[in-house]
Amino acid sequence: MEDGGADAPARDGRRGRDETREERADRNFADILQELRVVMTGTQLISGFLLAVAFQSGFRDLDATEVQHYLVLVALAGLATLLGLTPVLVHRLHFRQRMKEQIVRFGNVLLIITLVFVSLLVVAVTSFIFEVVVSPTAGLWASMLSGVVVVALWILAWAVRRESARSGADGSAADG
Repeated sequence: MEDGGADAPARDGRRGRDETREERADRNFADILQELRVVMTGTQLISGFLLAVAFQSGFRDLDATEVQHYLVLVALAGLATLLGLTPVLVHRLHFRQRMKEQIVRFGNVLLIITLVFVSLLVVAVTSFIFEVVVSPTAGLWASMLSGVVVVALWILAWAVRRESARSGADGSAADG
């Protein structure tokens, strides 16, 4: 099969890759799973370190506010992990039911929500480390700075997508 490039008409008549709707859904789902692998590895590492903290001798030295902060981190890590596993669960529950396009759309939404929670987790972990190691004020500054970086990166990602759409790409060539 000859590849007409990203601007050649696809088999379904849209501009983009020469692939059927089913092939596009399979490719997009594979992309989602690969992105989840990356996100889940980091989330699981953070979760593992957080769980180990509670069993360290210095954990007893944390004040009530620091323990509450820690418990919020554990809850965020657990929630991010569960959210990241959900697209796989949905795929398993709907296996061979010819629902790949719907699973891809739902998986995409869940992946974005997972990324929001992982972003919150990273900000909160950064804040906690600075709070415990340096001071509560340093923790506050660390959370504000890392929060600004996270928001800036999300805005940048949105702006790149918007510019790509404005420059004539119709979204079908890359599909993700």
